[in-house]
Amino acid sequence: VGVVDHVAEELDLVVAEPVDLNETTADKATTENYDPTLDLARYQYPTLELMNEYGTPKIQVSKEELEANKDRIVETLSHYNITIASIKATIGPTVTLYEIVPDAGIRISKIKSLEDDIALSLAALGIRIIAPIPGKGTIGIEVPNKQKEMVAMRSVISTEKFMRSDMELPIAFGKTIQNEVFIADLAKMPHLLMAGATGQGKSVGLNVILTSLLYKRHPSQLKFVLVDPKKVELSLFNKIERHFLAKLPDSEEAIITDTKKVVNTLNSLCMEMDQRYDLLKEAGCRNLKEYNLKFVERRLNPKKGHKFLPYIVLVIDELADLMMTAGKEVETPIARLAQLARAIGIHLIVATQRPSVNVITGIIKANFPARISFKVTSKIDSRTILDQGGADQLIGQGDMLFSIGSDLIRVQCAFVDTPEVDRICDFIGDQQGYDSAYLLPEFAGDDAGGAERKEFDPKDRDVLFSEAARIIVTHQQGSTSLLQRRLNLGYNRAGRLIDQLEGAGVVGPFEGSKAREVLIPDEYSLEQLLNSIE
Repeated sequence: VGVVDHVAEELDLVVAEPVDLNETTADKATTENYDPTLDLARYQYPTLELMNEYGTPKIQVSKEELEANKDRIVETLSHYNITIASIKATIGPTVTLYEIVPDAGIRISKIKSLEDDIALSLAALGIRIIAPIPGKGTIGIEVPNKQKEMVAMRSVISTEKFMRSDMELPIAFGKTIQNEVFIADLAKMPHLLMAGATGQGKSVGLNVILTSLLYKRHPSQLKFVLVDPKKVELSLFNKIERHFLAKLPDSEEAIITDTKKVVNTLNSLCMEMDQRYDLLKEAGCRNLKEYNLKFVERRLNPKKGHKFLPYIVLVIDELADLMMTAGKEVETPIARLAQLARAIGIHLIVATQRPSVNVITGIIKANFPARISFKVTSKIDSRTILDQGGADQLIGQGDMLFSIGSDLIRVQCAFVDTPEVDRICDFIGDQQGYDSAYLLPEFAGDDAGGAERKEFDPKDRDVLFSEAARIIVTHQQGSTSLLQRRLNLGYNRAGRLIDQLEGAGVVGPFEGSKAREVLIPDEYSLEQLLNSIE
């Protein structure tokens, strides 16, 4: 005690009365909230200096140009006996919106049909007529500016609107026609479908989404599952594997490029979803936000399996390629996740450059209320993605339409260059991370042939097993449809037979749309195998 008193005098401290340490620790444990960020307490968020500054944006439309365009619009409409009560202009980064109020008795459909004539009189590309503008008693004519303004990602992220945003997963897309920063919450969408022809800004759009989330969320609060069939689009994010990425336990690389692994990962996410729903059910919570709040307030017991659950964002860069190689195998888990995963914090961002009906199927489309379309080549593609025309009349280079419900908003997507993304990933990757990426539940797919073979039980095999094996080996073609035709079976029973033949080692694993490989070369080898099974 004398030493303590002496040190206290030296440091000019007041020595308090002795306290019961056990009591205070217990009280502290119950009163202090749990902080999930403590595992990486020294983590620093990326800084604005990592991004390029492209100078202060200046509106590139002169007053003379505005007046000339107004006069031309009025003149063109007057040629068709359409008179206008008033016209006003709003200048945006790439497009100027002219709002007109027609005189009483003028049919709106008449103005809508003059799209091409107005474009001709203004010598402009991509005129778009909004008749009427929702919530206003006006008709809008969008005319592209001759000199476009670049919307830098830095200028969007540095705004107070983004910095002070209290959204769960805020995404700063860019600027609207009114020159306002456009921010949307992925957690509220809750899934996003993106489409656009090659070179119209889709990959930059994905980078903008990922960058926005990296600037606002701690690694303990958010994980990405990145699916990149092109192999090069999302490879930059490899560096943040131990901070922000999630993967399968047996997978070497966190960014998934192989179709088989994509199927396994999607099914693994479905398992994660089911496990999370079980936790929410036990906790008596309706969504992830409520559950995490309860856990942070220490009202859930970790010994019963409860833990802090991060948001998981699944990003698929090219859906068309996956649908071509795996079809239903990919569509079913995507549809399941889209239907059910919103409440437990798993959100999907799916991009494709081919928005045709066989890629964006009805099931997928129905579960993606939020959609983004960059410029597409035809009206049909625009209707497939947005359920209405307009995306075919965009001017490219990040010009996009954002649709949620019945609202359609035209936005100039922000621009973030590859070196900028590289610097951000380096900045995060150089910091201390977790021991590994966030591990998803283990899923043994069709490629785990050995595991399937062990589970094969000769007692449970179909009565037509031997006959089916002989047909497959004779024709050297491992297809379900062959068994359906030859044995006059339904699809389900033929499918079960193929599974049993795989388990017995007669045919190889599932390979997308291709027929399975036949592993038995001739009938003599097959008879030996059948005898050994019996």
